[in-house]
Amino acid sequence: MERRQLGQTDLMVSKVCLGTMTFGEQNTEADAHAQLDYALARGINFIDTAEMYPVMARPDTQGSTERFIGSWLKKTGRRADIVLATKIAGPNKMMPWIRGANHNLDAANIRAAVEDSLRRLNTDYIDLYQIHWPSRNLPIFGANSFNPEGERPAVPIAETLGALDELVRAGTIRHIGVSNESTWGVCQYIKQSELLGLPRIATVQNLYNLTARHFETSLMDEACYRERVSLLAYSPLAFGQLTAKYLDDPNASGRLTIFPKNWSPRYVRPRVLEATAEYAALARAHGMTPAQMALAWCYSRWFVGATIIGATNLTQLKENIDAAELVLSEEVVKGIEEIHARYTNPGQ
Repeated sequence: MERRQLGQTDLMVSKVCLGTMTFGEQNTEADAHAQLDYALARGINFIDTAEMYPVMARPDTQGSTERFIGSWLKKTGRRADIVLATKIAGPNKMMPWIRGANHNLDAANIRAAVEDSLRRLNTDYIDLYQIHWPSRNLPIFGANSFNPEGERPAVPIAETLGALDELVRAGTIRHIGVSNESTWGVCQYIKQSELLGLPRIATVQNLYNLTARHFETSLMDEACYRERVSLLAYSPLAFGQLTAKYLDDPNASGRLTIFPKNWSPRYVRPRVLEATAEYAALARAHGMTPAQMALAWCYSRWFVGATIIGATNLTQLKENIDAAELVLSEEVVKGIEEIHARYTNPGQ
């Protein structure tokens, strides 16, 4: 499988990254180990997780995803074969079980989070450590406009970078990245790292799929190109919506039916459903499944360092990985752009 360099680092990763947020909720430990075995057999060397996983977040399952990866690493001894990425949770009073209701991105929290992740993962270093979401006020997770009234006290980016610098120097993390960030935030991280001689972010892990292409229209693509920051595209199938399985069967098993309906409303907006129907028809008219087309399109984007896929069974995982070998025709790409012009970012 093709490998790509992350930012300006020495990390060379498969263009397909195995996302693991189902491990511990929709997948058992045995399922998780089977997926990891299969992913590596297919050439994937990049694994992404987070301290808050699995989704949906609950106190009795938090950390299970990292523990399942850790037990697999202990069993297989394959730590040197993977690039391992995890994330620290930003502030969220709704998850007080993660270092208390006032957890944030200060030095004490970062040190504690890294220590906990290392223990659960059964490793002594993390290849890519990411800020899951910012400390400051920012429209994310379905919000699509900035509201100054939401301002709150925030840990300065320089302070967060300083804490990460200590861990890089200690060797417990190798490189750093951000997630759910804005163009301004990415540029501020770069600015502060250059001003203060602190570690430079290599990646930004943001939402990107056929219904959510804000990365292209917010000047994030230019900023990341010029600053050599790689996009790690998450939710390339829009929580399964772009597979068209819910279009074919509204009661199909998946996150959009087994989790509360208000948990992620952006993926069930009327225009998302309309766009999904058009993308599905285009894919099927050209002999592909909707999932294959959506993933092949994402894999092919010039600014995507890696696309994070998730699956609840090996059949889904195989289809998702197989799509990396597809090359979309000019006719299909033209069709995608025509649909996008009619339904511009309904899932953003």
